[in-house]
Amino acid sequence: MKYEAIIGLEVHAQLLTESKIFCDCSTKFGAPPNTHVCPICLGMPGVLPVLNKRVVEFAMKMALATHCRINPFSVFARKNYFYPDLPKGYQISQYEYPLAEDGWVEIEVNGQKKRIGIIRIHMEEDAGKLIHDPYRPISYVDFNRTGVPLIEIVSKPDIRSPEEAVAYLKKLRTILRYLGICDGNMEEGSFRCDANISLRPIGSEKFGTKTELKNMNSFRHVQRALAYEIERQAAILDEGGTIVQETRLWDESKGITRSMRGKEEAHDYRYFPDPDLVPVEIDEAWIEEVRETLPELPDEKKERFITQYNLRSYDADVLTSSKELADYFEAVVKACNNPKLASSWVMSELLGKLHQDKKEITECPIPPERLGELIRLIADGTISGKIGKTVFEEMYDTGRAPSEIVKKKGLVQITDENVLREIAEKILAAHPKEVEQYKAGKEKLLGFFIGQMMKETKGKANPQLANKIFKELLRK
Repeated sequence: MKYEAIIGLEVHAQLLTESKIFCDCSTKFGAPPNTHVCPICLGMPGVLPVLNKRVVEFAMKMALATHCRINPFSVFARKNYFYPDLPKGYQISQYEYPLAEDGWVEIEVNGQKKRIGIIRIHMEEDAGKLIHDPYRPISYVDFNRTGVPLIEIVSKPDIRSPEEAVAYLKKLRTILRYLGICDGNMEEGSFRCDANISLRPIGSEKFGTKTELKNMNSFRHVQRALAYEIERQAAILDEGGTIVQETRLWDESKGITRSMRGKEEAHDYRYFPDPDLVPVEIDEAWIEEVRETLPELPDEKKERFITQYNLRSYDADVLTSSKELADYFEAVVKACNNPKLASSWVMSELLGKLHQDKKEITECPIPPERLGELIRLIADGTISGKIGKTVFEEMYDTGRAPSEIVKKKGLVQITDENVLREIAEKILAAHPKEVEQYKAGKEKLLGFFIGQMMKETKGKANPQLANKIFKELLRK
């Protein structure tokens, strides 16, 4: 590559308040069209918006969690533009005086950590939603989403690759979900982003002409759209052409971006302070009050998992990727007092099964206490790890307790040395050729003998004890 990508992201997160930002209408998703509306969110003449205090507190939480400076004075402004889903003809947002500025989050890509700066976090209202008729050239408008509270998180142009962009988005989404202020659902539009991207020759300090990308509703779409745009802009520059500043849409079906419109500048929106809303004033006492409500955040939890449970960095990263998963893991550890085995079983067996069934940890049919009970049965030698996997499958399918399954199916591990020695002697007597090969130096055949033991005992032999017995018998 002769060029360096310069990427900045504008992330919109829908806040989990019960009512909208300036009225009492419900924010619940999925209601029949145009049922969660009132004269205020529809922008009828003569109405007055009233700011929802919970919106400010949620925005402050995100600002504190991303190391931003919360401004003591912020102002709502009118962002003027026409679109059929914007009933007032303007959007109430913040412009010159945002809620918070100058923050950062840390990401990790290919083992390398990097800070991505945050220019600002501000509050605003959402627009409605257009539904396009697939058979006729008409569109319908649903105003239920109009006035739903958003925060916009604007990054600095610190991102240099599609992979870094996705890592940054995942980190923001994780923080929002830990705080409990946004569900992060990209398919429903409650977490979405626009990307600004330009290229410049490697070594140059001057920014190139940027394009804005929209219509990306998954991490995969973001990565593919940015990768395509890098290739498209590089090809134009290689041919001596110039990049046009514009807004482009990502077309997932074709795997390309296509031009939507010329890029608007701030002056095109004719921002001015909203005359119906007073400035927001925040003192230190309010900031500290909100700070006291912050939970343990992902980075802090990850470091604690590494030190407290002696986990690898990768394992701790996976287990803290959501608050629900981290809580589940800790409940398993509490039940079995074996962090290493708990980590292994949660990450391999449990997450593998959930991924296969396209389920979240919140939909897991196995309570953490029962997974902890299964791990205890393995750790104390009651059952083997192999039998444990069979028990796990039945626990997942039926919800029954592991001890109940083990007892009913007679799966208790054989740990009587005399019983296993007698079986081992019969196996060696039945395989003289393999015994001679083992004695001649083919020591890998030990695994063959243990396999025969497992076959004979239907997997119930204690593998460590079987290993010890075979080695003793083969030395004689």
